[in-house]
Amino acid sequence: MEYRIALNFEDGVTRFIQCRDNETVLDAAYRQRINLPMDCSDGVCGTCKGQCERGEFDLGDEYLEEALSDEEAARGQVLTCQMVPASDCVVRIAADSTRCKTGIGEYAGTLAGVETLSDDSLELSIDLDEGAELGFLPGQYVNIDIPGENEYRAYSFSSAPGETRATFLIRNVPDGRMSGYLRERAAPGDRITLRGPLGSFYLRPVSRPILMLAGGTGLAPMLAMLAQLQAQGCEQPVHLIYGVNQDDHLVKCEALDAFTEALPDFAYTTVVVDETSDHPRKGYVTHHLAAEMLNDGDVDVYLCGPPPMVDAVLTHFESLGQQPAGFYYEKFTPKRVEEAA
Repeated sequence: MEYRIALNFEDGVTRFIQCRDNETVLDAAYRQRINLPMDCSDGVCGTCKGQCERGEFDLGDEYLEEALSDEEAARGQVLTCQMVPASDCVVRIAADSTRCKTGIGEYAGTLAGVETLSDDSLELSIDLDEGAELGFLPGQYVNIDIPGENEYRAYSFSSAPGETRATFLIRNVPDGRMSGYLRERAAPGDRITLRGPLGSFYLRPVSRPILMLAGGTGLAPMLAMLAQLQAQGCEQPVHLIYGVNQDDHLVKCEALDAFTEALPDFAYTTVVVDETSDHPRKGYVTHHLAAEMLNDGDVDVYLCGPPPMVDAVLTHFESLGQQPAGFYYEKFTPKRVEEAA
């Protein structure tokens, strides 16, 4: 039996390792050339302390309380030198990846297609090379090299982890380097390099209702999260508010409709900024973010959009005087940001 362990480092790098039956996370990491912080490896010093954010494990009783107190263990903190997984796990490591002598993973694939979803957004599909095994947590992103140029851009996955075809929603910026390549030069079969995965914005274990807030192509990580929820099952209600500038900027609604069929308690609301629109809900996402959606604070909020939207939502929560139990957000910053909350 082997378990897949995601190690999340402080600099946003995520590396996946395989942990054998009855093997500690520390030993598995060293076997795969990732040097996690460690002084003693005997459960005495506490140097290898981390936080298990998902999964089952056994710590045994061979460590000292000075290294890990009962209160810390109750909060999910672990000693990687003592932690023996009993399932796939996600472990946050209190160190940079460079300190642990591990770098960002590099993967290759071929361009499968580019679809124009609207004048505002494109969908990029990449077929990963056989054996690439690009693992990521739903919500994370990769840096994608622009073929023929010494530049890259960061994009969140809209596809689910484990798929051999990775998809991304990309803002169609008139003078954008990646947008220009996709509009003018991209051809099926072009070789593409991806580096990552990266980011601390990802789906946490579900223990309470979920509220997702997406602006424009900030919908991408939400699609990956919804696909994961469909795969693993979800007993909590999930609501998505999806805001755009204009009617024709609403994309992937067919996919969202499919999720309403696949997830028993999922619903979504669309919002359009354009005052001349005939859409039934106009304005910004914050205009349609009612206090009851926060469920008296017992809710996990996932927010992805351009900086003005993220800042507006943060201000809105402050004005309500109520903070969600879990609040995870990511700002994306293309050269031109025209969306707002």
